Amino acid sequence: MRCLKSVLAATAVICCYLTGPVGISLAEDSSTKASVETIRVWDQGKHQAFTDLVFYKGKWLLTFREGAGHVSGDGGLRILSSSNGQDWTPAAFVQMADFDLRDPHFCVTPEGKLMLYGVAAIHKPRTPEHMTYAWFSDDGINWSEPHPIGEKDYWMWRIEWHNGTAYGVAYRCNTKIPAEQILRLYKSVDGTHFEVVVDNMGMTSYPNESAILFDKDGTAHVVLRRDGMTGADGQLGTAKPPYTEWKWESLDVRIGGPQALELPDGRIVVASRKYGKTSTTNLFWLDLKSHSLTEFAELPSGGDTSYPGLVFRDGTLWVSYYASHEGKTNIYLSRVKLPQQK
Repeated sequence: MRCLKSVLAATAVICCYLTGPVGISLAEDSSTKASVETIRVWDQGKHQAFTDLVFYKGKWLLTFREGAGHVSGDGGLRILSSSNGQDWTPAAFVQMADFDLRDPHFCVTPEGKLMLYGVAAIHKPRTPEHMTYAWFSDDGINWSEPHPIGEKDYWMWRIEWHNGTAYGVAYRCNTKIPAEQILRLYKSVDGTHFEVVVDNMGMTSYPNESAILFDKDGTAHVVLRRDGMTGADGQLGTAKPPYTEWKWESLDVRIGGPQALELPDGRIVVASRKYGKTSTTNLFWLDLKSHSLTEFAELPSGGDTSYPGLVFRDGTLWVSYYASHEGKTNIYLSRVKLPQQK
């Protein structure tokens, strides 16, 4: 891919559009259900979607793609900031000329820098191509120039740091040949130079979006979406160091835009799109032994939805996501009081 120029524009707007709670679900039995309070955070763009969330240096940061449509050549990465999770203001808008920036995610490096990464896509009339890029910041407002990471047309989804090393699962895009629709595992010690750990992780039927997390003993788990003709069920992948041999089990449910988070008590939350007559964004418990998902909450959502960010802080699960149940895609934030562990 040719050299790209980065345009980083921190908006001068200091006011924030915010409505009150758009959906509140209070559980009657705290031992089995979750209570959810949700606000609509942002709706000022023509199309806003694909979120992530982080608590960094005493403030909340929420990122998402904003553009003219679900797929459009003008996509940029909007970043909002909040001191309390309720009142939000624009902090930055990251763009690359002539490219559609998509699916932003956050992580924090071992050195304490905030890392933002997403894919730069070229659409028609040129031949489509994709490259993952990363930006770095100390405050969430001022961002570095973009660093290409991984390989062209391997879409690196979520990156997780473990013992000083960043690991990311990427899927092959821009091919309709089933044998070429593969997953690759990458690693990096600095967040800018990634090398291949596994050329092919052994999953078929168009594997794509994923979340990765690590046990205390270093075992890696990947929650995976796939959409192929021969299988569209979510998958759970497991591997021990050095992560070169993967075992896959079906989750027996279709998922979309998944994110996973281990809580301090050892339970694992998965947030994902739930498919049905109308899609919704839902929360599940992941059981690693039975490789199963058990739903425990449905967030106010519908239609085009999901792609959540997860943060657990001060006993509360915070979930960012987007949905179109109010007429167009908007950005939402839920605060979830989790049911007690049995």
